[in-house]
Amino acid sequence: MADLKPGGRLPLLFFGMLSLLGGVMAGLARLGWEVPASAMQAAGVHGPLMIAAFFGTVISLERAVAAGRNWAYLAPLAAGASGIVLLAGAPLLVGQILGSLGALGLIAASAVALRRQVAAFTVVLTLAAGCWLVGNLLWLVTGDVSAAVPWWLLFLVLTIAGERLELTRFLPTPPLAQKLFICIAGVLLVSAVAASYPLFSIGLLALALWLLRYDIARRNIATEGLTRFIAACLLSGYAWLLAAGLLGMAGAFVPGHPWRDAALHAIGLGFVFSMVFGHAPIIFPAVTRIRIPYHPALYLPLALLHLTLVLRVFGSLAGNFDLRHNAALLNGLVLIVFIATIVTLVRRNKPRGAR
Repeated sequence: MADLKPGGRLPLLFFGMLSLLGGVMAGLARLGWEVPASAMQAAGVHGPLMIAAFFGTVISLERAVAAGRNWAYLAPLAAGASGIVLLAGAPLLVGQILGSLGALGLIAASAVALRRQVAAFTVVLTLAAGCWLVGNLLWLVTGDVSAAVPWWLLFLVLTIAGERLELTRFLPTPPLAQKLFICIAGVLLVSAVAASYPLFSIGLLALALWLLRYDIARRNIATEGLTRFIAACLLSGYAWLLAAGLLGMAGAFVPGHPWRDAALHAIGLGFVFSMVFGHAPIIFPAVTRIRIPYHPALYLPLALLHLTLVLRVFGSLAGNFDLRHNAALLNGLVLIVFIATIVTLVRRNKPRGAR
């Protein structure tokens, strides 16, 4: 079957960006910031907007491009539509069903890669897609977002880890490394099934240490240009994953814990968005065929991301709501700085005379 042209992919990416914008503002609404009414009413679905709608759209769009099948684009379409539905204030069930359909589509697209090559990383990526579906179904059945959060986090964590595992094939990695990875992934999955936050935290700690030890970023940090920037994003993200695991060992993932915000955003902002910043110059051109040239200015939003997140985490740990409140706004502004930086670099790279 023919693949969807790059021009047809842009609306899907736009839907995902709407979920990102709405999710950020919904998160600010939860902390008392004045936001538009549509975002205010979506304050209770901040997590679904960010994880299921935004990341679900982006990850399934990337997987659809890799699968090269028109039907695979139904997954990002459903995920993006779920975000729009949630922001529009439509019945919650509609958004939940659309998100679940998106997850099913991602599983199908992942199965294409699995059929092409049965390997540890393709299995992990398929399991990650399954975690997204389980989280969506738990939310649909129970109506409790907290029940879905560990599964949604595993969707993101295992997707990233699976992609990094794939790259270890190009390194002289000892056979023990892959066995350790499989054990760690198993621990994380068992922790979600058992709803064990301590075991979940141990799994995150072990995964962070594995990535810091075996990922190619350790070598690439000594290079230059875009390769070094990506390595800096990855290594700093792994440090945040380690921090999330440590916070979790102190009980921070338990709903209602005063440090829960710090633990969740150490993963969601520190780990996941560090990966987004690092991979955007590669993934965005692969999806849209629009090149993002490297420039040292890319380090600015990365540095601001870590600085503002440190302030937010410190505010949570110290019980300083005002600091956490203001740092959350700065977190959102950092994402705008990153998008503005990308747009500026793309415009600067545009051939003269092009419209």
